[in-house]
Amino acid sequence: MADKLLKRNEVPVEETWDLSLLYKSDEELNADIEKAKEIVRKMITFKGKLNSAEAVNDCLSLYEQFIVIDDHATNYVGLDAETDHTNSAVMEKNEKVTNIFNELETEITFMDSEIARADEEVLKKAMETCDRHNSYLKNVLRSKPHMLSDETERALAALNQTLNAPYDTYLAAKLADMKFPDFEVDGVKYPLGYSLFEDDYEYDSRTNVRRAAFRAFSDKLKEYRNVTATAYNQCVRCEKTLADLRGFDNVFDSLLFDQEVTEDLYNRQIDLIMSKLSVHMRKYARLIKKLYKLDKMTYADLKLPIDPDFSPKVTIKEAREYCVKGLSILGPEYVKMVEEAFDNRWFDFANNEGKCTGGFCSSPYRKNSYILLSFNGRMSDVFTMAHELGHAGHFKACGEAQGPLDTDPSGYFVESPSTMNELLLAHYLLKTSNEPRFKRWVLANMVGNTYYHNFVTHLLEAAYQREVYKIIDKGGSVQGDTLDSIFTDVLKKFWGDEVELTEGAELTWMRQPHYYMGLYSYTYSAGLTIATAACDRIEREGSRVVEDWKRGLSMGGKLSPLEFAQNAGVDISTDAPLLRTIEIIGGYIDEIERLSEEIV
Repeated sequence: MADKLLKRNEVPVEETWDLSLLYKSDEELNADIEKAKEIVRKMITFKGKLNSAEAVNDCLSLYEQFIVIDDHATNYVGLDAETDHTNSAVMEKNEKVTNIFNELETEITFMDSEIARADEEVLKKAMETCDRHNSYLKNVLRSKPHMLSDETERALAALNQTLNAPYDTYLAAKLADMKFPDFEVDGVKYPLGYSLFEDDYEYDSRTNVRRAAFRAFSDKLKEYRNVTATAYNQCVRCEKTLADLRGFDNVFDSLLFDQEVTEDLYNRQIDLIMSKLSVHMRKYARLIKKLYKLDKMTYADLKLPIDPDFSPKVTIKEAREYCVKGLSILGPEYVKMVEEAFDNRWFDFANNEGKCTGGFCSSPYRKNSYILLSFNGRMSDVFTMAHELGHAGHFKACGEAQGPLDTDPSGYFVESPSTMNELLLAHYLLKTSNEPRFKRWVLANMVGNTYYHNFVTHLLEAAYQREVYKIIDKGGSVQGDTLDSIFTDVLKKFWGDEVELTEGAELTWMRQPHYYMGLYSYTYSAGLTIATAACDRIEREGSRVVEDWKRGLSMGGKLSPLEFAQNAGVDISTDAPLLRTIEIIGGYIDEIERLSEEIV
């Protein structure tokens, strides 16, 4: 454990990602911005003229060039900001570039409205003569009933940065203003920070240290409770207003529209896990309590590893080897990408002040990906790496096979390739040894990391979110007390009497950025449901299924969630895959319990 959290300029450069792979200098960035401005000027000449197939395709070809530059430029400044929200110069640069592209996007809002008003025969011919634009044109037509007047669309585009203000406020409070003091246990002082708590202390086997860290962390969170609640209330109220303006029946339909899934599919994911997985996870909580001989099982104890003495620290070099070998089943080209990610600094491993918490992967079009995490030398970090490499591989495949307008997949299955990689890593590890303690360790990583993170942590977020949106959809609002109450009720429903919800558990709603991203949290379990079924097929049928899987990944936005799952041999039109996944998790917990009795 470090004596203090380092500042960004104090961390070793080899632990940071290399943004020069995107632009070697700000001069290159500025040159691209000028290109984007020129492209927009050319696009504006099509205003009022999108009434032929040729004009539509010519305008969209220019738009493709624009969005690629937009993607590269905003990632270049945005990724820099994500690593240090305390650096005012970096934040100002990010704001400046983002504003430039927001203004440029405002200038071309006429395009979708005019395309939607074009004759059907014109659009049909446009699709026949240039298949690179087919998905985009289909989506424009699908969105037509929810489009507003040209003037209103332009105004909303101009206000885009303002509409994102709640999220910016949340990040500023969390990553720039919130400073954690040291906490003390038995005369020893320990440093504290967001990532230190979530990536280290939550897993600490020392009960007094772990619970003291939770207490200190929660005390600091509470000081920012009202400003965070205000920001979140503004975010969801804005989403409700936009849903009403665009004529959606409710805010759920609005937020699920781009995912191309029904509210029934969304509700099923939450309801079945809340009712059926909770039984197995309560058993898992009892097992942790027994193995650690805890006086009681508290909310601060849920992330404990099953066997802390058999969870060795890993180096970045060792993590690389795990990822290469664990993901080798996906083929030599995939392994080449994994090795390149480590060799060419796609990762940002550093743990510094102001850095975004958690992990993510950003993949600028046809460039390398950028993977953020705070490396603490735990096996959970290796699973995070495999997870984010899943996103990198997905968008590499999309970028190589699709044009920029067809790259983005539905949010419903965007977490499938990432969670698939976690499963492949675990299955690889299981094959390396039959020793009971090792096997239990691997299974515990699957339950305690992969499935817990996606089927419990994010699912409980989703269940909480749904209750918030129900209130908002009826015209209400939410404050700190309401949000505390909702999250407490969700936790009680899932954990029952097995887990004591110590003070601070109710503040979990303050910890995740996902709440500012629409209905995203539930997609982790949705993606893992597809991945679990597909991984099972890979284990049974081998390379043929791997090729099916990779082919589906390369299709980008051309496949709906149902089509993507079908390509992987999974039928998500029924609840069978989800029920089977819950059954598998229960089986893993039963096996962990059996192995624990054998080991003792």
